[in-house]
Amino acid sequence: MNTNLIFLIILGGLIGASSGYLGSFMVLKRMSLVGDALSHVALPGIAIALILGINPMLGAILALTLAIVGIWYLGEKSQIYPEALVGIFFTGSLAIGILLTPEPEMFEALFGNIDKITNLDGLIIILGTVIIFVLTKLISKKLMLGIVSEDLAKSQKINISKVNLTYLLLVGLVVTLGVKFLGTLLTGALVIIPAVTARNISKSIKSFHILSVVFGIIAATFGILIAKILGIPSGPIVVLVGIFLFLFSFLLRSK
Repeated sequence: MNTNLIFLIILGGLIGASSGYLGSFMVLKRMSLVGDALSHVALPGIAIALILGINPMLGAILALTLAIVGIWYLGEKSQIYPEALVGIFFTGSLAIGILLTPEPEMFEALFGNIDKITNLDGLIIILGTVIIFVLTKLISKKLMLGIVSEDLAKSQKINISKVNLTYLLLVGLVVTLGVKFLGTLLTGALVIIPAVTARNISKSIKSFHILSVVFGIIAATFGILIAKILGIPSGPIVVLVGIFLFLFSFLLRSK
């Protein structure tokens, strides 16, 4: 196993771990489809970054941040459900992204390309993973209280609106970290599938969070390894490994 492959597997494991951890809260909040939709919002940002010749991850994080703040603001000021707002931003972003993305880079933007991951990308992924785990841990109790009862959280003088905004921004960050590995079409799956898999067999909230991280790591690392061996894009393989784990956990639960 060469050094470059080990480097990619480690980075993939970090993305899988942070995706699984954030996904565990998303499943509890019943917002699984929101995570998938947000990954598509990155496409116009990536397209503009490619046109300007800058790092696509920078374009992705800017597009996601603007969309998330917009969704949060409109959700606070209007009577439209957040899921509907995400749907509007999702379809609009996908349409704009497809129009703007240069045709030679379209496949890479949609499905990722791990061969183009640089040392700078690796540094960003490591730093981003640390930020995700630290900040999520800091807001986890408030986030969980909001999941149980927003009224109860408000009675404890918790600004649940800002907590939710912080959480969504962290989801945007993990989507950004994963776009080169899985592309904008599949990154959201790594947030959802490991957490749903863990939900099948976990017996407590703590084990649910831990297993979500573990399944995220397994799906990402084995998916990347298999993809490199077969010489095919890593994104679809990572998702298929995740789905295999889900089916296995479903069988265990049924027994």
